Amino acid sequence: MTDRAAKTIPSVSMRTAGTGASTKANELGMRTMQERAYEHRGEQYLLIKSPPASGKSRALMFIALHKLHNQNVRKAIIVVPERSIGGSFADEPLSNYGFWADWSVKPQWNLCNVAGIENTSVAKSKVKAVEQFLESEDRVLVCTHATFRFSVEELGIEAFDDCLIAVDEFHHVSSNPDNKLGAQLGQFLSRDRVHLVAMTGSYFRGDAEAVLAPQDEAKFVTVTYTYYEQLNGYDHLKSLDIGYFFYSGRYLDAITKVLDPALKTIVHIPNVNSRESTKDKVKEVNEIMDALGTWEGEDPKTGFHLVRLPGGRLIKVADLVDDEPARRDKVVSALKDAKHKNDRDHVDIIIALGMAKEGFDWIWCEHALTVGYRASLTEIIQIIGRATRDAPGKASARFTNLIAEPDASEETVVDAVNDTLKAIAASLLMEQVLAPRFNFTPKNAESGPLPDFDYGEKGYDPKGTNVGFKEATGQFHFEIGGLVTPQSNEAKRICQEDLNEVITAFVQDKPALEKGLFDDETAPQELTQARMGKIVKDRYPELSDSDQEAIRQHAIAALNLTQKAKSVAAEMEDSGQLTGGSALIDGVRKFAMDVRNLDIDMIDKINPFEAAYSILAKSMSEQTLKQVAAVIASKKISIPYEEARDLALRARKFMQDRGRAPDITSADPWEKRMAEGVVALKRHVEQQKNG
Repeated sequence: MTDRAAKTIPSVSMRTAGTGASTKANELGMRTMQERAYEHRGEQYLLIKSPPASGKSRALMFIALHKLHNQNVRKAIIVVPERSIGGSFADEPLSNYGFWADWSVKPQWNLCNVAGIENTSVAKSKVKAVEQFLESEDRVLVCTHATFRFSVEELGIEAFDDCLIAVDEFHHVSSNPDNKLGAQLGQFLSRDRVHLVAMTGSYFRGDAEAVLAPQDEAKFVTVTYTYYEQLNGYDHLKSLDIGYFFYSGRYLDAITKVLDPALKTIVHIPNVNSRESTKDKVKEVNEIMDALGTWEGEDPKTGFHLVRLPGGRLIKVADLVDDEPARRDKVVSALKDAKHKNDRDHVDIIIALGMAKEGFDWIWCEHALTVGYRASLTEIIQIIGRATRDAPGKASARFTNLIAEPDASEETVVDAVNDTLKAIAASLLMEQVLAPRFNFTPKNAESGPLPDFDYGEKGYDPKGTNVGFKEATGQFHFEIGGLVTPQSNEAKRICQEDLNEVITAFVQDKPALEKGLFDDETAPQELTQARMGKIVKDRYPELSDSDQEAIRQHAIAALNLTQKAKSVAAEMEDSGQLTGGSALIDGVRKFAMDVRNLDIDMIDKINPFEAAYSILAKSMSEQTLKQVAAVIASKKISIPYEEARDLALRARKFMQDRGRAPDITSADPWEKRMAEGVVALKRHVEQQKNG
């Protein structure tokens, strides 16, 4: 392991303002996010997008109680993805904090507390319990997604008329016909006799199909509380770093470079089927503990391993990898023990494989260390969420992704390159998730300031470039020349709520990533216009060309402005011009103000992966970078038909604007590429004619 490889380079780094706003409660005992959700308590269909630890569970309690008491809703059924999350909906004396009612779930109706694996007999008994609950006088039931799905299959959609169905971790659902819960929710929406509250800590669903069909999603009112608002409003947590760390050889020989026993850490070892795994997960856990220090047995009460560090300190390690039922149950019970919830010294390191991710609440976690790339970006968001809880004395948090460095001499080099690209995609997406929200409007004669936005020392300038910021909600306002505005309600909703979904698809697009990072001859517009344009068309084929272009422009503006702001803010911090939580805001303002006219053509000329490459160049050796570039260059192929057709369409617009066709010998790489597309399309057409 070289000294260079021992260096962790954060690809995303956020310094928070520490305002305490997200932890303060109003007179009803509601924090900011909960108050925002409660304002929409009268909606029949409500979608709450909010980060882990922001209080979604309690927000649902407030809303459910109002529906049960004031909206003729007879039952509330809380549906969670796994039993461990059911504890989030246990009894809560809300009246102690100012609310007018308490949250109460009778023990027999919290089906997540029923012991036993979800086998057929247990599933049937739980369905029977749901049926008994529906016939009883009691009002609240908590169960898993699986139990609810079986119950709907057995009892029918009609049995749940006039009930509230609240689905936690909603991103588990999909509109794919094979996803039964998704199909059932579609039926509930079609029948229109239930209230639905959907909650998710993920800001995108780029891993798979949409959760709901567009016509169904349009029925929901969305409440969004961003990571930016959440983290900035903490009392204790001041910074969050997210990065990747490359290693060569075995990960077990490298892990001590990034595993600091002084930090409360969750280590997720690789899946046994992954490249990084040694195929012996139990031995891997033992090797990690051996690397930390000397094993001195187990605590008989908790099942935690006791490891003596070289400096003499004794640490406690919880092993969630060992799946022997009795041992795992003891460890899980010890970790969930409410008596130790606020005890920072209860455990020091947790080693897990499939557990300790979604809904796992350990507020003291300072470092989430994940070995090997995780195919699901949603999973990465959830893992990062384990470290972003606010806790006394916890000033910083980090997520590290330990990834095998590509080695051109190995047969697996292509897989390693792909994992590297996926890690970059994840960091780019996290940059968007952590950024303030963007409001884009066209710059024209009718332009004006938005209410409650701060436009800097000199205020709003009707003739100049304007960037406004609304601190209370963490929102930017940009005026962009030539911006196309969405016309249909669906396009407006996408531009307002789902830009990260579009950006996710784009940053996961391998051709775009490969060209943007490693092909100097690629014109940025080939990425920002052609690739992003194709992604939007494929994703929203039912929208008009104008609405598709509006979504494309809004998505690429959000991505590129965040990346540019990040670069400018880093330069300003290096030169001592700024510090603290306002770095990104100041970076955005400085970039926008340094540009005389902020217009969409200028934004389209920015390579979205420019900043990511500079991070990669710091964390990877020059020789390895060249090897990766060579692997990618070897895959270059001629322009495929669909891309050629899109380039030809853009060449036609170029001709309309300029009065001439693009020149294939032009020094402008984008003009040259459009001309190449026209030639390639002609070749494809001729080939089709000739059979």
